[in-house]
Amino acid sequence: MANGQIDTLRHALRWRVLLKYLGVLGLVLAALDAVPLLAAIVLGEAVLAPVFAMPVVVPVVLCLPLARLQAPQRLQLNEAFTIVVLSFVLGALAMSWPLAALGGQTWVDGLFEAVSGITTTGLSTLATVEDKPQSFLFARAWLQWYGGLGIVVLSLALFMHNGLFARQLMETEAAGETLVSSTWVYARRILAVYAVLTMAAVAAIWLATGDAFGALVHALAAVSTGGFSSFDASLGHWGAGPAGVVLAFALLGAVALPLYHRAWHEDRWRAPRTLARDAELRLLLAATALTTGLLWLWMPAGEGGAGANLADALLLAMSAQSTTGFALEPLATLDDASKLTLAASMLAGGSVGSTAGGFKLLRLLLLLRMLQLVLARAAAPRHAVIEPRLDGRRLDDEDLWRALLIILLYVLVVFLSWLVFVAHGYDGVDALFEVVSATATVGLSAGIARPELEPLLKLVLCFDMLAGRVEIFALLVVLHPGTWFGKRAEAA
Repeated sequence: MANGQIDTLRHALRWRVLLKYLGVLGLVLAALDAVPLLAAIVLGEAVLAPVFAMPVVVPVVLCLPLARLQAPQRLQLNEAFTIVVLSFVLGALAMSWPLAALGGQTWVDGLFEAVSGITTTGLSTLATVEDKPQSFLFARAWLQWYGGLGIVVLSLALFMHNGLFARQLMETEAAGETLVSSTWVYARRILAVYAVLTMAAVAAIWLATGDAFGALVHALAAVSTGGFSSFDASLGHWGAGPAGVVLAFALLGAVALPLYHRAWHEDRWRAPRTLARDAELRLLLAATALTTGLLWLWMPAGEGGAGANLADALLLAMSAQSTTGFALEPLATLDDASKLTLAASMLAGGSVGSTAGGFKLLRLLLLLRMLQLVLARAAAPRHAVIEPRLDGRRLDDEDLWRALLIILLYVLVVFLSWLVFVAHGYDGVDALFEVVSATATVGLSAGIARPELEPLLKLVLCFDMLAGRVEIFALLVVLHPGTWFGKRAEAA
């Protein structure tokens, strides 16, 4: 299709639609941000309530008139992308000042903390967290929890026009459903699964540690695959036993949440088969096992012998593959081979429809199927018809090229960001590890993210975290001039 024909068919977003749904999302964010305000009062830190009141009052004042605007329910795809991206940007901006004020940081550091929270990354520039108020620690974990839920629900907006991904996330119950109504059906299903996982995590961690507040904070951060901890030593504060409990729920958070819903509605004999047939779940377990084995090979012999090393490798592999980012010890001590192994694990990430980051295991499966197809066609007769399939479903060409495009975009963002860090004199492997951790929204750090990090590099990591969380392509749509300027469709 010629460029002129594309320009004729393309429509810029409609301002009324954008403002209407941003107004609605702003009110939702205000309601969510009211929870840390209530937590400050419950935790006996009411003196901090005015700080937490700002991200509640300001959005209500600004967004209430916008939410009352009349706008059509049916969204253009570029409008859906823009709303998804701006919801994360506005959510981070709203909490940036409270986190900066209570953390004793500059606004840039507060923004870094807020972006890291709402994108479920877990990177932090704080030198210590154990001297911070409990309401501050809860606010960070809560930001990750609703950021994780938000990306799972809003992922339908990103994938509903892509057949394979939409089928992975949900099956639309009515052919005439709009994006808004079908997202609402999806949201109710996912919220139920998410809430059950969270409550189970709180109970299990509490039993394992006896620390009620720590259990709450780490449960919120684990199920969302966020990784913010209330301890400077992260899970190293509790040791391997409780850490295993926390990371087990982190790995559960990296499984597609709709899969739990489908398994729950199967009878008790068919549910295990539903889980076992899921290709992403099998690959998630296989990738975790492979990463564990490689880390165990690279690790020097410790005091506890090979068994202790294997346990440490398993916990670190679970943290990386689930993109949670909890640590048991400083990663700066790892050798380059271990860091590169973890970087590959983080980049692949978890399942589509989960809270995990990375470019997603489904896309890795599609890439492997594409390679398999090329090799099969090279050995087959010229007239042979070989169709790529995954889990019994025929793969469309669009599924394949979209997967390849997203993987290439991830690699490009990582490469360009890595160049900036190397240009500032940082070690190549450490810089690559840090950039991959940010782009895959993991939060493991080689020691680069710290209070003294240059402000420009903090903003680069903020961009990486946001780009990785919204699948990069959505961010490109928002940055494209055609999204904002040009002919607009009828409002009706």
